[in-house]
Amino acid sequence: QVQLVESGGGLVQAGGSLRLSCAASGLTFSSRCMGWFRQALGKEREFVAAIRWSGGTYYSDSMKGRFTISRDNIANTVYLQMNSLKSEDTAVYYCAAGKTLQSIIAVSRVDGVDYWGKGTLVTVSS
Repeated sequence: QVQLVESGGGLVQAGGSLRLSCAASGLTFSSRCMGWFRQALGKEREFVAAIRWSGGTYYSDSMKGRFTISRDNIANTVYLQMNSLKSEDTAVYYCAAGKTLQSIIAVSRVDGVDYWGKGTLVTVSS
């Protein structure tokens, strides 16, 4: 049974930082691109960042420079370091796993995700 379990969300003041984690189990983690998406209230789910099994990364233009995605293929965990947070970053953040050996570009699309986590809420107060 595949599980993606996010943690690290919470309430933070604008300008602050948070680090999200996603622990994966039940899948071939080291052969998949992993990603993060977010969904604000009343809005569509949007791509944040993705990372190849080799460590190459791909970011949404609006998050580039403030967010950093990383992964630990031994611990089967993917991380999202978020700095200089803004109120508009408030959203539920979802961990995503792409299909085995799928490209990083494919996993940046909602329809390219194979598995989803349940999400963790990030609230940025201004």
